[in-house]
Amino acid sequence: MLTRIDHIGIACFDLDTTVEFYRATYGFEVFHTEVNEEQGVREAMLKINETSDGGASYLQLLEPTREDSAVGKWLAKNGEGVHHIAFGTADVDADAAAIGDKGVRVLYDEPRRGSMGSRITFLHPKDCHGVLTELVTSAPVESPEH
Repeated sequence: MLTRIDHIGIACFDLDTTVEFYRATYGFEVFHTEVNEEQGVREAMLKINETSDGGASYLQLLEPTREDSAVGKWLAKNGEGVHHIAFGTADVDADAAAIGDKGVRVLYDEPRRGSMGSRITFLHPKDCHGVLTELVTSAPVESPEH
């Protein structure tokens, strides 16, 4: 069962400049940064709030580390902006299977490693009214890592 909006992914050309915009404009601070080589992105998670299920909601800023990454290709075609929405779930495997049984294409056969040690999969945007949708089971968060 989907429990919250985990994050909204925003593709950007320059992560540092975009982080500074969100810090200076809205007061959001970086909670976590990492490079995900498999996905070909450098990212920053900006925590917005805690949630009742023990998780949190974030903005995920994504800068491609290579042009042939999914985010790199998306930026070349669309420019900066909202890339995807992610919903939190306690069991990404079960929810992906249940949604797949309803005719929505699940893009990964098995969930992959996502931000902060989470497990993720994506749903095809053509089956979700044009929205690339991610399902996320968060790893327990103990303390921020920068």
